[in-house]
Amino acid sequence: MSGASRASPRRSALPRQVRIVGGAFKRSALPVLDRPGLRPTPQRVRETLFNWLGQDLAGWTCLDAFAGTGALGFEAASRGAAEVVMLEREPALVAALRTAKARLRADAVAIEHADALGWMRRQAQPRFDLVLLDPPFGDKPVLEAAIEAATHLVVEDGFIYIEAAEPLGDGAPGCSPWRQDRAGAVWFHLLRRNSSG
Repeated sequence: MSGASRASPRRSALPRQVRIVGGAFKRSALPVLDRPGLRPTPQRVRETLFNWLGQDLAGWTCLDAFAGTGALGFEAASRGAAEVVMLEREPALVAALRTAKARLRADAVAIEHADALGWMRRQAQPRFDLVLLDPPFGDKPVLEAAIEAATHLVVEDGFIYIEAAEPLGDGAPGCSPWRQDRAGAVWFHLLRRNSSG
């Protein structure tokens, strides 16, 4: 059997699109481009996350730091978030995100062609109610740097959502574990920023 033949079952198993689960854009499709490391958050995981958050994000300000397909960020916008900033460094993915934004008329979404870690480190003040982190899977140094940067961007009592290859344990400095679950090889966590009061 040739190498190409062996690779084809794995390729065909990858979804070509994902659908938004709830809210104003419910059932709208987002394309999944064939890019190394692109692994959209599964529907069941997104359903669980937004059940944890209470479904209605009206007035929230959100950051989708490693946007990829935009599944997490568009899901937040679909559920009423007032502002969703998406960060993505790959040009083809940025173009796909901009196309999806225009098609959905997702006016609350702002798409930045940027390196997520650099962008987050340049921000001076906490301003987000929810920071969504789905960095390259299994890259522990990037994950740790992203969590550290995110803790400075989320407001008191705000949330940080994290997908990782292993459980996080105590979470992150200044944050407390809120919820945790597992889907296959992916652990997903919701941390809450501690209040200074």
